[in-house]
Amino acid sequence: MEFSIEKSVEILERTPKTLEVLLNGLSDDWIYNNEGEDTWNVFDVIGHLVHGEKTDWMERTLIILSSDGNKTFAPFDRFAQFKDSKGKSLQQLLEEFQELRTSNLQILKDLQISDSDMKKTGIHPNFGQVTLEQLLSTWVVHDLNHLSQISRVLAKQYKDSVGSWEAYLRILKS
Repeated sequence: MEFSIEKSVEILERTPKTLEVLLNGLSDDWIYNNEGEDTWNVFDVIGHLVHGEKTDWMERTLIILSSDGNKTFAPFDRFAQFKDSKGKSLQQLLEEFQELRTSNLQILKDLQISDSDMKKTGIHPNFGQVTLEQLLSTWVVHDLNHLSQISRVLAKQYKDSVGSWEAYLRILKS
């Protein structure tokens, strides 16, 4: 499938709703257990998504589209959620994510990005030159990656309980 903003928005606008339906009201055992040492739990992942909405996707989009000569992105703190989410509930994070995503998608639509804009570039601190198309595609895949991660974290809570069926459950092997 070729990239398009319209198709991207189909996924991006559904992510907050999907997470709300899947996670809201779950017990703490589901939300705060992880896959082991140095892994994230569901709460951490949602905090990470919130942080990305504040500091990554639209910030970098606006840098690429700006007339400013400096197109260098600030580094993204992949662990900021551990500080930023302190004292918040999962419900608060889910609501914040929904609000931020709705706002960011409206900004994206209002930009009326053209096909030629998609080839404009910015400078990623690790990857160097990247296009707007690559950034926006990554935003979509990042959402899907974390939806998969959340499903895997939840599934692994019952890894020891499924018995012989584990042989058929690929999610428990990753």
